[in-house]
Amino acid sequence: MIKGKVENIKDKIDGNELDLSLSNLTEVPVKELAAFPKATFLDLSCNNLTTLTPEFCSLTHLIKIDLSKNQLVCLPEEIGQLINLQHLDLYNNKLKQLPVGFSQLKSLKWLDLKDNPLESTLAKAAGDCLDEKQCKQCASRVLQHMKVLQEEADKERERRLLKEREQEMKKEAKQREKEAREKEAQKKKKAEEKERKRKEYQAQMAALAAQEQQKKKKEEKKKKAAQNQGKKTASESVPKAKRSICSLFFSLLIKLLLLLIVGVSSVLAVCQLTELRKEAFCVPLNIHFEETVRWAQGLEVVQQVIQKMSDFRT
Repeated sequence: MIKGKVENIKDKIDGNELDLSLSNLTEVPVKELAAFPKATFLDLSCNNLTTLTPEFCSLTHLIKIDLSKNQLVCLPEEIGQLINLQHLDLYNNKLKQLPVGFSQLKSLKWLDLKDNPLESTLAKAAGDCLDEKQCKQCASRVLQHMKVLQEEADKERERRLLKEREQEMKKEAKQREKEAREKEAQKKKKAEEKERKRKEYQAQMAALAAQEQQKKKKEEKKKKAAQNQGKKTASESVPKAKRSICSLFFSLLIKLLLLLIVGVSSVLAVCQLTELRKEAFCVPLNIHFEETVRWAQGLEVVQQVIQKMSDFRT
């Protein structure tokens, strides 16, 4: 079918003109048309076209296009790519406005927009196209009008982009502020955590120091107590030793004294009670004993003791 279309298109080429009018087309065979770059005049009038595809604007070899008496409601934004287009007939369509890219048709010299429901400002700019002069003026005025719209659109786009950029910058600034706050909060949290750990460490060190100090105090106290106990033991052991020596000496003395008394008593008893009293060594003893007894009887204390002993006997 495409080959057939190409063959049919070939049949409709006359010099540099390609006549596809009255072909009941609902879309333009762009790929087939691209195969004939020498056909710079394209007649698509009296068809059923409602739109042109963006690919149609790739036919940059076209100089003259007749799209009159179709059902076009809009033109593609890319129409400005038809840089060689000089003549454009859009008579009797359903166009209300033109795309902003229309202002890029810098080679356009002739334009017909009659019998289109154009919006008021565009219709005023287009004016009538009843002769060659008016159609040329229409092209000039519409291009000027579209350039103004293009400038306004560019300004609007710039304002929109600027606004978007400002919003983006504000968003980025807020994001940076948020990140800065989060970073500051994280930094503060880390500092607080570090301070907490430092205080815990100091508390642990203080506790260890206190324990060590208490341990030292206990050791010193224990050592001091041991020293005091040693001193006390030493101080107690010296008098005890002294007392032990004195007691031992006194006990020995008492024993010697008792032994002496017993010995003397035994000698006196022998000299007083046995036949030995007349012996030479007993005579002086007996004399001294009798003198001692008389002396003792003369003492008041001895008399009282004797009296009490007498009282006990009775």
